[in-house]
Amino acid sequence: MALFNEYGAYDATGLAELIRRGEVSPHELLDTALDRVARHNSDLNAVVILAAETARRLIDEGLPEGPFTGVPFLLKDLGAEAVDFPTHNGSRLFADTVYAYDSEIYLRLKKAGLVTFGRTASPECGVGPVTEAQVYGGPTRNPWNLARTSGGSSGGAAAAVAAGILPAAHGSDGGGSVRIPASSCGLVGFKPTRARLPEGPAGGEGWAGMSIDGFLTRSLRDTAALLDATQGPDLGAPYWPPPLRGSFAEAMRRPPAPLRIAVCTTTLEGAPIDPACREAVEKAAALLEQLGHSLVDFTATVDVRSMMVAWTKIVACGTALWVRSMGPDRDRDPQSIEAVTRGALRLADTLSGADYLRCVNAIHNFGRRMARLFLDFDVLVTATLAEPPAEVGRLGPINEDFMDYRVGPGGMYDYSPFTAAFNASGQPAVSLPLHWSDEALPIGVHFAAPFGEDERLVALAAQLEEAADWRPQQQSLIARLMADS
Repeated sequence: MALFNEYGAYDATGLAELIRRGEVSPHELLDTALDRVARHNSDLNAVVILAAETARRLIDEGLPEGPFTGVPFLLKDLGAEAVDFPTHNGSRLFADTVYAYDSEIYLRLKKAGLVTFGRTASPECGVGPVTEAQVYGGPTRNPWNLARTSGGSSGGAAAAVAAGILPAAHGSDGGGSVRIPASSCGLVGFKPTRARLPEGPAGGEGWAGMSIDGFLTRSLRDTAALLDATQGPDLGAPYWPPPLRGSFAEAMRRPPAPLRIAVCTTTLEGAPIDPACREAVEKAAALLEQLGHSLVDFTATVDVRSMMVAWTKIVACGTALWVRSMGPDRDRDPQSIEAVTRGALRLADTLSGADYLRCVNAIHNFGRRMARLFLDFDVLVTATLAEPPAEVGRLGPINEDFMDYRVGPGGMYDYSPFTAAFNASGQPAVSLPLHWSDEALPIGVHFAAPFGEDERLVALAAQLEEAADWRPQQQSLIARLMADS
C-alpha cells in the first residue's frame, strides 16, 4: 500500500492537479483514503459501506478525463443510485439494496473522473439534523468533539470530509441536510436553486421539489467545480432553473459588486439564538461591512413555523411512499424502521390527497413571500443553526410523534429554524465556516440569495473565504486526528 502523506493538506482540486502532473497516482490516493478510514472511522462511524475493490476496478478500467480525475469520493447512503454501489438508505428496511440503473447525478460525478469507493451515513429517510440510524450500529460523531453530532442528514459525509478522510463528498438537502452538517463540522455546504441539479431517473422531484443534491467540501472552489460538473436538469425534469450566466468557477473569480445585505441575529421570527451563533453572525456582518457592502437590519417577521407544519406533512407523505414501496406490511415491524419513521407513517395516514396539495400550496405561497422580501436586499445573513452542534442523542430518532419531533418545543425546528425556509422557497443558500465557539465547536453562518442568483452567492462566498481563510482551522483538526491515530 503506497500512501500520500500530504493528502490532508490538499482539497479535491489540488489533488486532481497533482494527478495531472504525475506527482501521485489514483491508486495512491485511494490507498491513502482507505488508510484514513481505518484510522478514524471507528470513532466517527461516518463511512458505512466500503467498496474498495470496485474503486480499484474503475481505476484500472480507465477513468474519464474530467476536473477530478483520480480523486477519491464517497456517495451519501441515500439516493444517488448506482449499480456499482449498493446502499442501506440509512435503514434496516432497505439494507443491502442493489440498483439496476445509475442515477444522473452519479453518472455526472463519474464523468468528472471521481473515484467512488463507498457510502457515508445518513439518518433513515434522510430526516433529521443528526445522523443516528440503527442500521449502522451507533451514531455518527463529530470529529471536532466526539460527544457532539456531525449533523444530518449528510452527517457521515461531513464527518469524513472534516476528518480528512477525503476532501469532498456527496450529500443532499431537503431541509438543510447539506448546510446543517457543514455548519456542525466546519465545512462549506451550498444548496443550489431548485432543480439546478438532476433528480432522475428514479423521480422527478423529492419532497414536492424541496430536496436537491449537493456536496460537503473544505474549500469553495471544490464546491464550485462539483456544481459545474453536475449542474443542469436531466431529461424530462419537471422543473427548470434560470440558466447560469457563466459557471460557478467563473463566479468565484468575479468579485461581487457592493451588495445590500440584510442581517438577522435572531430567528426569522424574532426569537433569540445561542450567544455563540449570534456572535458568528455579528462577526460576519462586521467583515461584510469591511468588504464594502451595505448592511441593513432584517426587520420582517417571517412565520416559518407555520410553513414547517406543511413541510412536515409533505415529508411524512414522502416517507410513507418510500417505506411502503417495500410492501404494505413492512412498516408494521417495529424493528425494521425507526420510531420517527413510524410516526411519519401515522401522520401520513391521517392526510388526504387534498391535504397534501394544500401543503404544497402553502410552501409555494411561502416561497412567493420570501421572493418579495428579497426585493429590498440582495442577500440575507443568519446563523445556520440556532445552537452549536448538539450532543449526540439529544435529537435522535426516538420520538414517535412526527409533528412534535419536527416543530414541537425543544425539537428540530428550535434547533434548526433557518435552513428549511430556503428549501421551501427554492432559493440558493450556503453555510460557510466563519466562526468557532469558545469550546472549539464550528459555527456556520448562512447566506441566502434570490431564486436563480447562485452566482451572486458564490461570488460573495469567495470574497469571504479569501478574507476569513478558514483553512488553518480545518487543517488543525486534520493534523490533530492524524497525530492521535
